Amino acid sequence: MMRFTGLALAIPFAVGLAASDGRTEETLQGMLATQLRAQGYACDKPLKAERDDKLSKPDNEAWTLTCSNATYRVSRVPDLAAKVEKIDESK
Repeated sequence: MMRFTGLALAIPFAVGLAASDGRTEETLQGMLATQLRAQGYACDKPLKAERDDKLSKPDNEAWTLTCSNATYRVSRVPDLAAKVEKIDESK
């Protein structure tokens, strides 16, 4: 009986260690790119995300997301779709 108890305690611990090693940490630009793609915008490879402090307000974050194929201004409000504006890079 004692052997079974030790085994029962060891298995969840080992599974927890394996799961923590396999996790990948998602970047901010990756999360923003995922949200844009879900809303129908193309972002092939997210390169960087910069917070726009002038446009950001409490509960309304503004970001400039640079992707390999385009640059977007993204305004995020909790529980709502992001407001997305494609920035013309030729200006």
